[in-house]
Amino acid sequence: MSKESPNLRLAHLHRWAAECHDLPPDAIRLHLAAGDASFRRYFRLTLPDGTTRMVMDAPPEHEDSRPFVAIAQRWRAAGLPVPALHAIDLDAGFLELDDLGNTSLQHCFPGNEHPDTLAWHERAMALLHELQNRAGPDALPVYDAGLLGRELALFPDWCLSEWLGLAVPPGWDTLHEALIDSALAQPVVSVHRDFDAMNLMVANDRLYLIDFQDAVAGPISYDLISLLCGRYCRFPPARFDAWVEAFRQRAVNDGRLPSSLPPATFLEQTQAMAAQRSLKVLGIFCRLTLRDDRAGYLERLPHFLDHLETALAGLGGHNDFRAWLDETFRPALTTRLAAAEEAST
Repeated sequence: MSKESPNLRLAHLHRWAAECHDLPPDAIRLHLAAGDASFRRYFRLTLPDGTTRMVMDAPPEHEDSRPFVAIAQRWRAAGLPVPALHAIDLDAGFLELDDLGNTSLQHCFPGNEHPDTLAWHERAMALLHELQNRAGPDALPVYDAGLLGRELALFPDWCLSEWLGLAVPPGWDTLHEALIDSALAQPVVSVHRDFDAMNLMVANDRLYLIDFQDAVAGPISYDLISLLCGRYCRFPPARFDAWVEAFRQRAVNDGRLPSSLPPATFLEQTQAMAAQRSLKVLGIFCRLTLRDDRAGYLERLPHFLDHLETALAGLGGHNDFRAWLDETFRPALTTRLAAAEEAST
């Protein structure tokens, strides 16, 4: 399909949604509900009887919706809480799904240590156990050394070179190799790959999974880290360690982790995974800003730098890189953020 102007594409989407319900276009309403970091947009469809659905617009020249459809069908068949698909047009890039409302999980976090925040994290971890127990990873792309390496490369390519103008730091190659080795040493499960609060919807007091199109077969700790070291909360080391150990015990009981794996080893693996994901996010957020002209991401960089420093402290070693973070990277980041803020006012 050739590229369409936004207005023409919206008109096409409107006609398609009406045809799916054997209705004239003027009998339905479409309102923009959300966008995300990709080219996807979501519209709320309102039918004449008041029923609402969510319509995904994923331009096929930019987004391949086939993985989303395949995973949604498999995971729903496995009993996982994912939106049902009511209409599919992969050539056009249009999907009609259940409307799960407007409440993503981060809106249920009154504060890092609030009992409600902690309880919702417990519920999200319970859902993660369900995902790993019910959805086999065999049909998913493999989260291999190549993909892990390309993700890590986002940090020097986009955060250091493109945004800060910094050279690759001492100790980077050693850290790069160690993080990949640690990830590949873990048991392989189905990995959502963005098991962040913004991708967990709360509807009728139940959590639902969305935005799972990038799921892979990969390290067992990755989604746990996405949740516990995400963009909305930071937890003290004692709480983090306790949650990691509780996760390990449940995974051992379910057969996803060997009982011979020492708690300290699994904790170290989760810290390495947290470092890998933090570096990836620092690079992605800079790329979204510089290449894709997306706003609101730079202000989150210090939060993920904090995650990175905590993870490396728990991992141990890599002293040259850790010193560089403290003495060079953090001051450069602070200065560049201040300059960006001043330029925007």
